Amino acid sequence: MMNNPAHNLLDEALGLNDDAVSGSSCGGGSGSVLLIEDSVETSGAFILHHLMKRSLSPQRPSDVIIFLSFAHPFSHYDRILRKMGCNLVMKRDNKRFLYHDLLMLKYPGPDGDQEKAIESMLLGLYGKLQKTVELCSLPETNKNITIMIDDVSLMEVAANGSSNRVLDFLHYCYSLTTEYGCSVVILDHEDIYSSTDRPSPLLQMEYLANVVIRAEPLATGLASDVHGQLTVFNKGVRHGFGGLKGKIHNFHFKIKENNVEYFYPGSRT
Repeated sequence: MMNNPAHNLLDEALGLNDDAVSGSSCGGGSGSVLLIEDSVETSGAFILHHLMKRSLSPQRPSDVIIFLSFAHPFSHYDRILRKMGCNLVMKRDNKRFLYHDLLMLKYPGPDGDQEKAIESMLLGLYGKLQKTVELCSLPETNKNITIMIDDVSLMEVAANGSSNRVLDFLHYCYSLTTEYGCSVVILDHEDIYSSTDRPSPLLQMEYLANVVIRAEPLATGLASDVHGQLTVFNKGVRHGFGGLKGKIHNFHFKIKENNVEYFYPGSRT
């Protein structure tokens, strides 16, 4: 069992450690993309919460999270992060957690050119995001910026299923990683799509991502002491992560009240 959240199998797979007080705290380095793929049966939201807490820790005072939430209200994340020892209200008030409530975001109705309306909606959202990134990137602020999206499948719902427009938006976000050196963390429900109809946004993000994490149920079925398994593919693009290049990590996890245990199959007694 690993009680220290700063030293666990997930952090090791992401190439993170206690000394990583500069650059990205999501793994893969600043300017990276991390994709979390989960299922309705096995949620990967706890990975998002772990990365949030890590970025907002006192040891990383220059980190800022810009959070686009299509899934839950602010109170949901605040409740979970408080159990983990992080006061999200204080981080929001200190401008380290910039939360955008997009739960009610919907395309502007059936009248007129629907495709243009969806495009306009997502371009407006990106414009706000870009302006926020620009402000956080001013020389006098010198922030390490992480954009988090929870989750892409619900963004597609808001865009009335327009995968192409959602893909355009994600590409715009990706362009920010090169222009401003920020990182992007994306959560997506993989199993809502059929195996023969995997959407282009998911495939494109898998290609662009420096790190892909898949949260899945156990192949052997449910177990009381194991909640699922993680597969972490760290492409290790950034210099300094060469030892992790192309490495795949597989391990189990159990979600507890205020933390998560990670362990290799068969290592628990």
